[in-house]
Amino acid sequence: MSNGMKDPEDSRWEQLKGGYKMKYDPRPAIAKLESGQEVDGAWKELWNELHHQGDVGEASYAAVPELVRIHKQLGSVHWNIYALTAVIDLARANPSNPKLPDWLAASYFDAIRELAVSGAAEIFGTEDPDTARAILAVIAIERNLRKHAEILVEYSEPELEQFEITWKS
Repeated sequence: MSNGMKDPEDSRWEQLKGGYKMKYDPRPAIAKLESGQEVDGAWKELWNELHHQGDVGEASYAAVPELVRIHKQLGSVHWNIYALTAVIDLARANPSNPKLPDWLAASYFDAIRELAVSGAAEIFGTEDPDTARAILAVIAIERNLRKHAEILVEYSEPELEQFEITWKS
């Protein structure tokens, strides 16, 4: 299958590894998000299993298109989808993490683009600074402004105020 893992019965799900470099199948947690049941627990599990101290795995990459699909389906702005997507993609550049599989690349990058477009439309509707930063991080990633995305993910506004920034004309 060249367009990712659209089929929930695709046997590759069972072989993928998460952030702990151990097999992890995110489908049950993703199904909870989709059904609206145990949502907080599902997000906690996904954060825990898909990203661990800068480590991600193929399961992390495969989850991104599914999370974006659910985001579109549910139609609500949610900090977790933007923040987790940004964290996974930024970790993708770490040479100790696995390369994005060729068979997943098209659907993965399409999902990032789709989430960035959604975020551009949603940013003015959020009052939460953390959600706004996460949305901006995904937009920065999609525009290949990775260092900007890192700053958005790593530092809150009060933390940035501690740095002395001198603007030169």
